[in-house]
Amino acid sequence: MGERRFRAGLVQMACGPDPALNLQKALDRIGAAAALGAQVVCLPELFQTQYFCQREDAALFDLAEPIPGPSSEALADAARRHGVVLVASLFERRAPGVYHNSAVLFDADGSLCDIYRKMHIPDDPLYYEKFYFTPGDLGFRALDTRVGRIGTLVCWDQWFPEAARLTALAGAMILFYPTAIGWHPQEKVQFGVVQHDAWQTVQRGHAIANGVYVAAVNRVGFEQGDIRGRRAEGLGLEFWGGSFLCDPFGRVIAQASHDQEEILVAEVDLGFLEDTRRNWPFLRDRRIDSYGDLTRRMVD
Repeated sequence: MGERRFRAGLVQMACGPDPALNLQKALDRIGAAAALGAQVVCLPELFQTQYFCQREDAALFDLAEPIPGPSSEALADAARRHGVVLVASLFERRAPGVYHNSAVLFDADGSLCDIYRKMHIPDDPLYYEKFYFTPGDLGFRALDTRVGRIGTLVCWDQWFPEAARLTALAGAMILFYPTAIGWHPQEKVQFGVVQHDAWQTVQRGHAIANGVYVAAVNRVGFEQGDIRGRRAEGLGLEFWGGSFLCDPFGRVIAQASHDQEEILVAEVDLGFLEDTRRNWPFLRDRRIDSYGDLTRRMVD
């Protein structure tokens, strides 16, 4: 299972219009997190570009890469050089016309442990992801790494208790959520506080209900989907940062600001996780004989 304790690094970063510069920034931040003692590092969702799903533009499919590919190879090299387990979110070109929003897990020797393809795909104003991403088909799972067994999910997945539960049932000790979530500027004054509170609260609930650590790693800054000089119409999005790590009690043990690039490094104690599950045995007491209706859209 790896060490009983390890240090997780959460890279909250702003993303500019140049994919090459964003990748280099991410590689630099991986090294900086490792220098701060991080043994596993997570980057935000689709960090190589500004959030391009603010518009539907077929030309933006050209941003996608196969895995393995140039970006995943650069990330694997960074994981190997710094000796860290790495979670990185990439726009995956699987085949012509088939693209995924994928989280790639590299072990500390740079080897590819797993690809998780985002299962829940939103379609909301300025979050037009269904245009770009085929829903994931690899299921919910967790993989052993040098630090322990890790589960990866992506952004919109973080609202669904089923995703967290199934990943925890696969043995995950920590759930990483690379994320790109923010406020519509015209909604921030009225709804900003409650939206952010709901986002953090539901994920803290996943930590409690499953007896796991949860790490949400968001981007920060105002964006209009500026990609190589072209941007989306409209008022843009203000990504709210607020990256955090919480423990199996749901206690937030590290949290970033709403408006600054930051690297959070905090300890994950697998012994505490086991002790928590012994005292709050939610997984033991599940009535698995009575949950069949969860596979139905609604119960009439």
